[in-house]
Amino acid sequence: MSSIARATRRALAVTAMICAVATGAGAHHAAAPVFDLNAEKTVTGVVKQVDWTNPHIWVWIDVANASGQVETWGFEGMSPNFLSRRGWNRTSLLPGMRISVTFRPLRDGKAGGMFMTGKLEDGTVLTSAS
Repeated sequence: MSSIARATRRALAVTAMICAVATGAGAHHAAAPVFDLNAEKTVTGVVKQVDWTNPHIWVWIDVANASGQVETWGFEGMSPNFLSRRGWNRTSLLPGMRISVTFRPLRDGKAGGMFMTGKLEDGTVLTSAS
C-alpha cells in the first residue's frame, strides 16, 4: 500500500472517530436551553408514575390547577446512578405518594421542568443536588 493510501485511510479513520464522539456528545442536551435556570417554582401533587431509566429519570405528578382540573406535570431528574448515591432507590417515589416538587421550569411554559427537590408528606426530602 502506498504512503498516500495509508495517510488517506488514517485521515478517514480519525474523521470517523471524531464524528462518532461528536454525535454521542450532542445526544445529551444542555440544561440551559430547555430549563429556566434562573427561576425556581414549587407545585404539590400526587405521583402518577416514575420512569427509573437512563440517562435521566422522569417523575410524573398529577397537580390540580386553579380551576380544580388535574394536569399531569413531568419532571426530569438526574440519572439513577447519580440519585442512588444520594439515597434514592426505585421505591423512593411510588404512585399515590403526595409530594411537593421544587423545580426549574421549562422555558416553553409547559407543565414541568428540572426536578430539584421533592418533599414527601412524612417530611422526607429527595434531592437532585450534588
